[in-house]
Amino acid sequence: MRVAVLGSTGYTGMVLLRILSQHPQVRTVLPASSSKPGSTLSEIDPGLATALRSRCDGVLVSIESAVAAQPDVVFSALPHLKSAELCEPFFNSSVVIDLSADFRISDAALFARAYGQPPPRRDLQLKACYGLSEWYEKEIRSADIIGNPGCYPTATLLPLLPLARKGLIQGKVVVNAFSGISGAGRKESVNLLFSERTENVNAYSPGTLHRHWSEIHFHLSRSGKQLSVLFTPHLVPIKQGIGVTTCCTLRKGVTSETVAAAFKEAYGTRPFIRLLGERIPQTRWVRNSNRCDIGWHVENQELLLFSAIDNLVKGASGQAVQNMNLRFGFDESEGLRSYGEF
Repeated sequence: MRVAVLGSTGYTGMVLLRILSQHPQVRTVLPASSSKPGSTLSEIDPGLATALRSRCDGVLVSIESAVAAQPDVVFSALPHLKSAELCEPFFNSSVVIDLSADFRISDAALFARAYGQPPPRRDLQLKACYGLSEWYEKEIRSADIIGNPGCYPTATLLPLLPLARKGLIQGKVVVNAFSGISGAGRKESVNLLFSERTENVNAYSPGTLHRHWSEIHFHLSRSGKQLSVLFTPHLVPIKQGIGVTTCCTLRKGVTSETVAAAFKEAYGTRPFIRLLGERIPQTRWVRNSNRCDIGWHVENQELLLFSAIDNLVKGASGQAVQNMNLRFGFDESEGLRSYGEF
């Protein structure tokens, strides 16, 4: 199988290359970069160059060269609002798995609210499949454009959807999410300097101000239930990982046993969801894995949900490869780790 990665020098691109270097179905990897074509992988990461030695020649290629190679699948780890434009040559010849936001929200008005302009390819927006693997498997298996979810939406929606779709929760959903610094991407910013972030925690873009609120709101509303989402992200001094605590109200008569049964029905056979019951997940348990850990606690009619993922793996590159596995009929777990590392 021939695979291209656009945006190979960013965090998600580099994690993708690491995963693909060990994927048994991948024979050729085309690491593409619009900013550094012709550079060697050794300049970026000598260890990565060694890992990919049997799958590529160790040189970053241009997007034009990737197009000419006619890959089976293209992973686009390019910026929002640019990804769809630069993927244009691939749409009729390759499966495109887009890790930007360009195909995540099919509601044009909601997309414009989040990103300040209309969807870059409105004509393709309605044809794209949302790549939340555990919920859209059937659609993913036949999709030629897959919009990989954001990291916060992945960690937030996975514990909420089994309950929302069964009508077990009501009213306001209060989401407090905590992300490692890599969630901001590989860029120069004073706010992301080590001396600014170490021993420092803060909320940012609260309520509807964060772009991911729109994505969470849109896909939660597809459950058919009227739920109001109050979303507050926080930046914490770790490199990677997301922990989410969600508070919501259970409908009358719903018990902890009902909640557990809904989770078991939704995820009992899924390889990358671990149900912990009353145990509260930690980000270190899922680090460098494609797993989402989910715990919960019921007090009277109030429900506390806890979830943890690695934002660079299940929240980005790992879920993208999981979607590739589903799309091409491979084992869902192929090339992916279900266990974390300390």
